[in-house]
Amino acid sequence: MFDLNSSPLARRSFLEASVGAMAAGFAAQALPALAQTPTDVPSNFFPGFRRHTIQTSGATINVLVGGNGSPILLLHGYPQTHVEWRKIAPQLSTNYTVVIPDLRGYGDSGKPEDGDNHINYSKRAMALDQVEVMEQLGFKQFAMVSHDRGARVGHRLALDHPDRLTKLVMMDIIPTHYMYKTTDRQFASAYFHWFFLILPAPFPETLIGNNVDTVLKLFMGSAMPKYIEPEAYAEYRRCFSDPAAIHASCEDYRAAASIDLVHDEADMDKTIACPVLVLWGAKGLVGRKYDVLAIWRERATQVSGKGLASSHWLAEEVPDETLAEVKQFLAA
Repeated sequence: MFDLNSSPLARRSFLEASVGAMAAGFAAQALPALAQTPTDVPSNFFPGFRRHTIQTSGATINVLVGGNGSPILLLHGYPQTHVEWRKIAPQLSTNYTVVIPDLRGYGDSGKPEDGDNHINYSKRAMALDQVEVMEQLGFKQFAMVSHDRGARVGHRLALDHPDRLTKLVMMDIIPTHYMYKTTDRQFASAYFHWFFLILPAPFPETLIGNNVDTVLKLFMGSAMPKYIEPEAYAEYRRCFSDPAAIHASCEDYRAAASIDLVHDEADMDKTIACPVLVLWGAKGLVGRKYDVLAIWRERATQVSGKGLASSHWLAEEVPDETLAEVKQFLAA
């Protein structure tokens, strides 16, 4: 197990063993090639949506807004951008006002300085961005649909700002604190990047920057080009190729292994008050390893959910099924 209270030397030994095992496994696999190398201007994935640049108290947030009706905030994961929602947001916008930002540090949003103990990339800071974005757009309360890193922001937002969320959808995560507290070889091997990205700068940044395509295809390759088409990959690559974005995304993970755990441990007696839907990929680690509903029912008062026939990228692999579950939950 990965002990949060173990010595730095013990943690380093565990990390080196886990990352070494994972690297050996990936070395034996051929990375899928792109169907083509896209060089054109990115497609308009969200026709009719309006682009805004919103200054929060801590960052500049790039955000698209479309549709009419009750507000829904969609938050993406790593190493992606708001483009993750291209297969779902247009359909949701027929009944809802859909807000799709890039998280701070990602996409075309700002990349603030790290701050002490990575605090500017804490999920608390990232959640506050979204509260301020929604308020500046005129929404005091809203529903949220979130995936991966965005779902971790959603979890923190629900704890820090319980009066803001009406409903919360979280995709393919269980709580960060739980994952670190129960770390074993299976988790560390599948999610090796949780331990690689938290190493001190500029080591991970340098390795990632030396071959962005290899890194992105390591994560997304199994979904390309069938589910993550060349045009979407081109946009992910455009944004992730920025050295500031690479560093910021590492800071996101460094915060998760430091200041976020401090915040989580201080709030272990708090639970999410609004209704929660958890969805996960039945073929991915979360679905294979964890009793997802049981774990989330310890952290929220009203939890429903199910696994879908996908791996990690639910909104891109099984968009119709994902959309159906989200719409049913929001309408209930």
